[in-house]
Amino acid sequence: MKMENLGFLVISTFLLLFATLLPHSSASTIRRFHFNVEWKKVTRLCHTKQLLTVNGQYPGPTVAVHEGDTVEIKVTNRIAHNTTIHWHGLRQYRTGWADGPAYITQCPIRSKQSYTYRFKVEDQRGTLLWHAHHSWQRASVYGAFIIYPRKPYPFSGSHIQSEIPIILGEWWNNDVDLVEKEMLKTGGGPNASDAYTINGLPGPLYPCSTKDTFTATVDAGKTYILRIINAALNSELFFAVSNHTLTVVEVDAVYTKPVETKAIMIAPGQTTTLLFRTNQLSGGEFLIAATPYVTSVFPFDNSTTVGFLRYTKPEKNSEITRRRRRLTAMSSTIVDALPNMLDTKFATRFSDNIKSLGSEEYPCKVPTKIDKRVITTISLNLQNCPLNQTCGGYDGKRYFASMNNVSFVRPPISILQSYYKKQSKGVFSLDFPENPPNRFDFTGVNPVSENMNTEFGTKLFEVEFGTRLEIVFQGTSFLNVENHPLHVHGHNFFVVGRGFGNFDPEKDPKRYNLVDPPERNTYAVPTGGWAAIRINADNPGVWFIHCHLEQHTSWGLAMGFIVKDGPLPSQTLLPPPHDLPQC
Repeated sequence: MKMENLGFLVISTFLLLFATLLPHSSASTIRRFHFNVEWKKVTRLCHTKQLLTVNGQYPGPTVAVHEGDTVEIKVTNRIAHNTTIHWHGLRQYRTGWADGPAYITQCPIRSKQSYTYRFKVEDQRGTLLWHAHHSWQRASVYGAFIIYPRKPYPFSGSHIQSEIPIILGEWWNNDVDLVEKEMLKTGGGPNASDAYTINGLPGPLYPCSTKDTFTATVDAGKTYILRIINAALNSELFFAVSNHTLTVVEVDAVYTKPVETKAIMIAPGQTTTLLFRTNQLSGGEFLIAATPYVTSVFPFDNSTTVGFLRYTKPEKNSEITRRRRRLTAMSSTIVDALPNMLDTKFATRFSDNIKSLGSEEYPCKVPTKIDKRVITTISLNLQNCPLNQTCGGYDGKRYFASMNNVSFVRPPISILQSYYKKQSKGVFSLDFPENPPNRFDFTGVNPVSENMNTEFGTKLFEVEFGTRLEIVFQGTSFLNVENHPLHVHGHNFFVVGRGFGNFDPEKDPKRYNLVDPPERNTYAVPTGGWAAIRINADNPGVWFIHCHLEQHTSWGLAMGFIVKDGPLPSQTLLPPPHDLPQC
């Protein structure tokens, strides 16, 4: 077995022991980590380049804690560019200063400087992730964030043998920073990635990559936890294991009713925890694979990454080698359980099957009534090309994206800092339109000759502490209909409704699920459709909402909202830390 794979499995075994051995007490423990953001030479697909990493690791180190722990992570920037780290899905209750998105809750960490992210993990347990939140650095700067419960897992069934984190990502042979800069310079679409990866390894279907294949060794007749994380920059993915059934028991660090499935769809920023039973008693080696779920007309990486789950017995190494060669030769049918890349029906069915556990111990706290509803379109736009310039978008124009026809512009300083100091002038405004500025058939046929220009600004809306907030994300057919994974910072939310076509504020709420809707931090709004989410807005601060397809965020598919301080001292934003970076 490759040393990289062996090391990863040793880590996964340690994590399970870590979960078992830590004292199950209510007292908070301080967990300290040190991240060095630095370059390292990495070779994949016959290409060697300087890759941005944390502590020289790709993927980065796993952060493993228990719920109730206080976490301190010192991040030292050892590169010439600015950087930040976001702890994706962590609520950051009253500690918005530690959330991480550049120019939203903090100024970036400058070269040769450090910043310590301090926060407490409360009422959360399960699989999350961390990643860079500046420019396109999260293409390689990411890792698992695992919160172990202080109570036994609510999963029924066998004793859990071990756990295997599986982080899905993308690899570019070129410098990703240059890919982003070229996209923004020309106004065209970005170059697609050259490979998908499993734990940083592309697998044998790519050139020069047979040795760069993730392999996990398992014992027959056992139950394992697979922690699936989509850290890809611009791709929603299907994931499956050949000849095995998977059981979903948690999404985005929230327990769910168990769902058996042959495959999953997982969007960037989402996590899915699976029970995996090694029921192939004859042994062997089985493919794990990920391939894209495609709803866009833009060029995409039309490839598949594979790894292997190897049973310890009874096959000999020579037979394993022959079997692997046969399997990798069958690239057209690499995993029979993987849906077709255009299979929206499967993606829809899988999403609809996910429900909150809703038990007495883990209740579903969905707001059954609301105080405020915001309806926002999510659109790709075409902007007229400036005079004397050549643009690379459709019809010689520039691509942008918007919410309610406002393309988000990051300000030169942190929004949270200016809000806290009551110095918002010239930084942001509180006039985000809470309904679409123009009503039309959002998901119908929209000729490209129509005006698809967008406005630009740093517009937010504000709510009182404790507001029961509903946001309806309405897809549009500008350019094309497309799935959009929307991520909300600072809060989990409940997906109470979804559908295709246009949201009807009179009819659709009558069909909401207000009993056991899935609770998430990132949700893929269906292609050519809408999704309604509900939030208990009980976390004071400034919070970012954006598409987790990085190209769309770069084009402006984002917005923000402010939750005001509550009446009690325990409901107010904490003061900024002394080492908060300055712009």
